[in-house]
Amino acid sequence: VAAQIGAVNTLVRRPDGSLKGYNTDYCAAIAAIEAALASRGDGCDPETVLRGKTVVVVGAGGAGRGLAFGAKFKGAEVIVANRNFERAQALALACGGTAATLEQLQSGLVRGDVLANTTSVGMLPEVGLSPVPKDALAAGGFQVVFDAVYNPLETTLLREAKEVGCTQASGLDMFVGQAALQFELFTGARAAKDLMRRAVLDSM
Repeated sequence: VAAQIGAVNTLVRRPDGSLKGYNTDYCAAIAAIEAALASRGDGCDPETVLRGKTVVVVGAGGAGRGLAFGAKFKGAEVIVANRNFERAQALALACGGTAATLEQLQSGLVRGDVLANTTSVGMLPEVGLSPVPKDALAAGGFQVVFDAVYNPLETTLLREAKEVGCTQASGLDMFVGQAALQFELFTGARAAKDLMRRAVLDSM
């Protein structure tokens, strides 16, 4: 999947001296979404819960590309919405998904099971902004809303998603998760995720 994404953030030296690249960002984001979907109590295995679901990815940059390919790898249908429609089309074509304009999404015309924001909209200091208005979240029928932004911990997007009945998947889960995966790849030991989460929270 990292090869399809076209980016790695972790290099591990193998016993023969060669290097292998990994993309822990997409792994952690997908894991956070899977856990949120599984927590809704429908009895689905977190490993297969995305199969057959529709994931709407907001943004077509590096993070959006990771989410799009990661969701497709897990068996989901992918819709890419981006301010620049040509970039949305290019990413959708690359991952085997479809494209939508940001205006269509913001008008409530795009439906799905998961909404994943990969843009910086809503990050400090512009905490009052959201890439998708509350009415569109409700109209879209989303079960889970993921926001890659982790400062603030609860963005306007996540707060409004909760208000319309969606389950939240936060950028903090992705941030801690990708670091934990890196630690495990480097050391072969299990990461202390709770300790890592506390360290991040204490630093904010």
